[in-house]
Amino acid sequence: MENLDLVSFRIISFVGMAKSKYLEAVKKAEEGDFEKAESFIVDGDNEFNKGHEVHAKLISEEAKGNRTVPTILLMHAEDQLLSAETIKIMALQMIKMYKQMKKQGGF
Repeated sequence: MENLDLVSFRIISFVGMAKSKYLEAVKKAEEGDFEKAESFIVDGDNEFNKGHEVHAKLISEEAKGNRTVPTILLMHAEDQLLSAETIKIMALQMIKMYKQMKKQGGF
């Protein structure tokens, strides 16, 4: 397994990019560009999945008996992973809201 710090930074990098894509999706939805918003969600999912795969390898190693001693950096990476997931959920809800508003002539 790679150095734990490198693994943590890889997770942070991937999910950080995912969060940025999800937030860009909200901006595009606010502008009424729902096609581009959906595209940003897909891009964000691709980045998120990369981070999740790295994290899943850690879990797999632990399941094999190769325990990982948690570090603050790893905890930060996991926190970022969870926040990206939350931001995606909120972004999807906001996109839905903007679509409803546009349909009703609200913006």
